[in-house]
Amino acid sequence: MRFLAPYQQHILSLVRIVSAYLFILHGTSKVFAFPDASMGAHFSWNSIFGVAAALELLGGALLLLGFFTRPVAFLLSGQMAVAYFMFHAKANALFPLLNGGESAVLFSFIFLYFAAAGGGSLSLDNALNSRRY
Repeated sequence: MRFLAPYQQHILSLVRIVSAYLFILHGTSKVFAFPDASMGAHFSWNSIFGVAAALELLGGALLLLGFFTRPVAFLLSGQMAVAYFMFHAKANALFPLLNGGESAVLFSFIFLYFAAAGGGSLSLDNALNSRRY
């Protein structure tokens, strides 16, 4: 698949943007009960779900824009690892498909990759860094 190699940074940006959008939807579901009302049924800012929602909304927005991509992605990767082990791993820890934690695992590893790789060519980080030189 060498034909995709020239587009590697653009594809990285696209994966970052789509992942961030999907992550933001988890926050909007908790806070605004949109698009999934069941996630916000017991929402309170003074709970672990409130902290998670704040990270999902603010961190997701920063990641969507590609601003402070590496540190934000590292923080969100940790959040998703904690979410997996606190809420999903109690039942069938080695089988995320069975315990409903596959999205937490995927988000955790995708965000860890962004922490290492950066935001790609279509990010504010890239735009700001290119102006410095």
